[in-house]
Amino acid sequence: MKTLLVIGYVWPEPNSSAAGSRMMQLLQFFLSQNYKITFATTAAETVHMADLGELGIESVTIALNNASFDSFIKKLNPNIVLFDRFMMEEQFGWRVSNECPNALKILDTEDLHFLRNLRELEFKNQLSITTFLSDLAKRELASIYRCDLSLIISEKELQLLVEDYNIPASLLFYLPFLLEPSNAVDLPEYEERKHFVSIGNFRHQPNFNAVLYLKEEIWPLIMKKLPKAEMHIYGSYPSQKVTQLQNIKDRFYIKGWAQDSRKVVSNAKVSLAALRFGAGLKGKLVETMQCGTPSITTSVGAEGINDTLPWNGFIKNSPKAFADTAITLYTEKDIWYDAQQKGFEILNIRFSKTEHTLRFADRLKYGIEHLEAERHNNIFGQILDHHLLKSTYYLSKYIETKNKLESTQNK
Repeated sequence: MKTLLVIGYVWPEPNSSAAGSRMMQLLQFFLSQNYKITFATTAAETVHMADLGELGIESVTIALNNASFDSFIKKLNPNIVLFDRFMMEEQFGWRVSNECPNALKILDTEDLHFLRNLRELEFKNQLSITTFLSDLAKRELASIYRCDLSLIISEKELQLLVEDYNIPASLLFYLPFLLEPSNAVDLPEYEERKHFVSIGNFRHQPNFNAVLYLKEEIWPLIMKKLPKAEMHIYGSYPSQKVTQLQNIKDRFYIKGWAQDSRKVVSNAKVSLAALRFGAGLKGKLVETMQCGTPSITTSVGAEGINDTLPWNGFIKNSPKAFADTAITLYTEKDIWYDAQQKGFEILNIRFSKTEHTLRFADRLKYGIEHLEAERHNNIFGQILDHHLLKSTYYLSKYIETKNKLESTQNK
């Protein structure tokens, strides 16, 4: 039987973040290809984590800087190892190469972390950085080179890697969200919906900044024209600085985690995603389209989603334009329905599960069959893999020995 080991950064939480939904889509894909899956992570369990056992996926907790992983993976002997974000490849990639050299190594970037970091720096410092090779960028790019294939969720990021950073296209594979066909069947009609909604994991800094932007600059403009409308903010892990943003007088409500985000968004009339920095695909906006809820977002929010297709609402970058179009979308029934249909078109054309899974299955088959030749051509990756193995090996052994000594002394 074909086997897959996923080394997760966190336990997947599909109702909390786009990253959680993305991971579940990948797991479903490999199940459909008849892979026996083991999901391993160093993270602590969470209240919102998915029940992988229901899918027949084995869950394992692994330890950093511990030789127990070596015996674990050697016994498992997977055909494919999927790293959930580059940090997991840094920690465990060299051990995989050492114990299971014939396993196909795949990196799921989720989004480019260094790009998100760059945009946050640009936003906070109000400057434009044209050439950027931070330590974070070097680490992430090195991880891409060391893997046999890296999954890139956004065409914009794929283009950036190839054109600006000269990453060989053969090491990259464009794989966006994998979605079933969408339509308006069984969704609430315009008259049945009310209020505005915004949703996003609050551990993600761009989401908190977007809510702050809504409260301080956009919502005051909207509530003057729509005195009965309310702004409902949903998201997992709201900190005190988030909950303090609630203002009942201004009808600005912090709702916290949504157990059923689809229901929440489907009952809203308009979705607002005032993102000013970030990277990857914004799952909250894709889910909004699935719920038939038109949206207003920024160019950052829309990046990689619609390509040249019309947006399911409006893309605006100034507070006044954002607020004005939100009011229009909220009050004009015909414009609302037209926007809803545009959302379904984007989903069905850009995120077809059938189309993208066929492409991915073909690429995996080719990668497995031509693994030796592909690695031979990736000379830079071999060099980086060699040096990471040597340097990380000795550091890990040092930490492992130190932990053993401390454990002995504490007994």
